[in-house]
Amino acid sequence: MKNIKTALVSVFHKDGLDELLKKLNDEGVKFLSTGGTQKFIESLGYECQAVEDVTTYPSILGGRVKTLHPKVFGGILGRRANEGDQQQMAQYEIPEIDLVIVDLYPFEQTVASGASEADIIEKIDIGGISLIRAGAKNFNDVVIVPSKAEYGVLLDIINEQGAATTLEQRRMFATRAFGVSSHYDTAINAWFVETGK
Repeated sequence: MKNIKTALVSVFHKDGLDELLKKLNDEGVKFLSTGGTQKFIESLGYECQAVEDVTTYPSILGGRVKTLHPKVFGGILGRRANEGDQQQMAQYEIPEIDLVIVDLYPFEQTVASGASEADIIEKIDIGGISLIRAGAKNFNDVVIVPSKAEYGVLLDIINEQGAATTLEQRRMFATRAFGVSSHYDTAINAWFVETGK
């Protein structure tokens, strides 16, 4: 079992998240977040550290770059049992991130709404998909919750065994995460093929 101490939460869909956040907070999990999600977490009365306080960079390029930083991705990808990784994390003051809760910009819904090409392109998620892949890759140490469909799955686990997960559970979330990323990229690819004809 691995304990969850720090969670990075950066989501588009906040419905259904409050119950999970309450349980994580009750279990003493610290929150790290960005923009609207940070405001949402704080509105529920929980402390939340801003990602930009960790990275020392603000959200830039109209929100296109928020989480893409070595201090965030190092915190997710750092191997807890690897001495070299641990030394570098200490050297560069990279915090360990044990849980990533993220969902993706609604690309398919934006296409279906008849939005302009410019609006559709802005709904191609970069940071979110990268967080999903990083969390899933390091499932040995990290829990990845890749969409709102999994909020309840993690809540059930925490209600049953506290803020800790088994390797098998983390691998299950990673499997779902790569399913989410595969579906998302397939939808984007289909749009490019269709509009490029």
